[in-house]
Order: sequence, then structure tokens, then C-alpha cells
Amino acid sequence: MFIAFIGFQNAGIVVSDSSTCVALNSFNVYSGSATWATIMPMLVTIFGLLAIAILAHKKVRGAVLWGILGSAVAYYVLGLLTVDGFYASSVAPNLASDFFGAFKEFGELSFLRVFKEGFDFSAYIAANGIGSFIVMFITTMLAFCMVDMFDTLGTLYGACSAGNMLTEKGEVPNMNRAMMADAIATCVGAVCGTSTVTTFVESSSGISEGGRTGLASLVTATLFFIAMFLAPVAQLIPTYATATALIYVGVLMMSGVKNIAWDDPAKALPGFLTIAVMVFTYNISYGIAFGLISCVVIKVFSGKAKELSIATWIIAILFALTFFLTH
Repeated sequence: MFIAFIGFQNAGIVVSDSSTCVALNSFNVYSGSATWATIMPMLVTIFGLLAIAILAHKKVRGAVLWGILGSAVAYYVLGLLTVDGFYASSVAPNLASDFFGAFKEFGELSFLRVFKEGFDFSAYIAANGIGSFIVMFITTMLAFCMVDMFDTLGTLYGACSAGNMLTEKGEVPNMNRAMMADAIATCVGAVCGTSTVTTFVESSSGISEGGRTGLASLVTATLFFIAMFLAPVAQLIPTYATATALIYVGVLMMSGVKNIAWDDPAKALPGFLTIAVMVFTYNISYGIAFGLISCVVIKVFSGKAKELSIATWIIAILFALTFFLTH
């Protein structure tokens, strides 16, 4: 549900609303509340999604990739032929972007900046005192650690579940290695001044196409590296096209819901909270936290506390502390 929700947002189909938080974007061209220029990208996403489903049903290899490419082509053909000023607003900016200028800015403003300015807390200590600084420092680290760790855990489990890669015990194979790789990448990314380098749920799109081994990851990494030098061209793939993959992968990942014992409230509630909170808070780790904490509470008051491992207790307590101290 979460990855599909991201896809609907990227496509502009689901938008923010002051009354209901989210709402369906307008398709009403009759009254003038929408125009062809605004609904065309959304229609491209919808028909691209249907195309992926049809191709997948017919067992066509690369259905998701063909859906993305087809949606991108349709977006530009329709835009150039039917939308005034489309080239100037949606094509020219990508082709005219100063790619090497971006590299220069990264080197000057981001790379290794953490070692230049990241450890200067003198202003905060002077204003709030050393005690407040220690509490702030510990709670901030705890918050970042919990969010990053459980975002990764949730993504790994969801992706492996969608690819039928879980062990007989329902565990992610080689979890320790995967978590170590993610931790190293996160630290290196922070040193380089980039946004968090971590496991992303969009990886499920590769699994849906048959990716099962490290070779798929190496190929993806190589293509990302090449894309760095083709950034203006790569940016031509619109979010309306990639949104089709996110929504379809969301469909595939929903298959795991059937394994929840919905007739048992002790299992149904944690499962539901995990799914619902993940979507409504736009955060994977928060969903896991609510599901885990509710599971612990139910087990305790059902007289089944002995079934909980020490690790489960520790993680649940840390999650609770994170909510009360940092959120």
C-alpha cells in the first residue's frame, strides 16, 4: 500500500487536501477545474499501469520496464502534439541543465562538509547548556538509528516476501550482511553530504522482474553510475512513467497480506496497524513500530509474554522511547 501510495502521489492522481488531507485530483475538464494539460500525465500513468498488468498477465518478460518506456513515449508524444508550451516547460529544462555545474556544487558545498561544520555544537550548548545538548544528541541519534534501521528491515522483508525469497522460518536470508551493507552505505553517504544512502522500497520493481541475486544489484549500480553522466537524458523519464511501476509493485506486495490470520484479533490488529500507519504517516518504521508495540501489549495481557524474545522487548521499548522523547 505504501509504495502504491507514493506512485499515486508521483503521478498527481492523489493530491493534498485541506479538509481530508488527501483527495483525488480533478479530471473535470467540462467545468474547467482541470485541463487536458493537467489530466494527460495522470491518464498516461493509468493506461501505463493497465498496460503493465496486461503484459504481466501474458507473461511478457520486462513488463514493468516496457510499461515505463511506453508511458514515457506516450507522455512526450501527447505533450508535444497537444499541449502548448510543453517543450519549453518539460523538455528544454532537462536538456539545458548544467550537469558539470552540479558536480562542482557537490564538491564545494556537500562533500566532507560534515567534518568542516558538522561537529560544531558551541552555539547550541551556549544557548541551552551541556545537559540539554547531551539529551538532544542521544535522542536524535536514537531517532535516526531506529528510523533508518527499521525502514531497511521493512524494505528487505517486503521485497524478499514479494520475491518468495524468505527462508522456511519466514526470515530474510543473509540479513546480517544486508544490514551491514546498508549501514556502511549510510555512513559513506553522510560523509559525502548526500541524502541517506539506504535500501529503498522501489527495489521491489526489480524483484518483480525476476531479480534474485547480487548480479541484479551490481547491474543496477552500474546503470546508476552511467546515469550520473547522462543525468539530463535520464531526467527525461517522467515521474508519471515511473509511477506505473511503483503502483504495480504495490499490487504485487499485497499478496503477503493473505498470510495474516485475520480471524485472530491478536494477529490481525498488529498486521493492520503496520500497514495502515505505514501509509498514513508516510513512514515504514512508524508502521513497524505500531505493529510491534501492539503485538507486545496484546501478548502481555493475553498471558503469552513468554513467547516474546528479549530482542522484541528491547526494540519495542526503544520504539516507545523514540516516540516519547524525539517525536
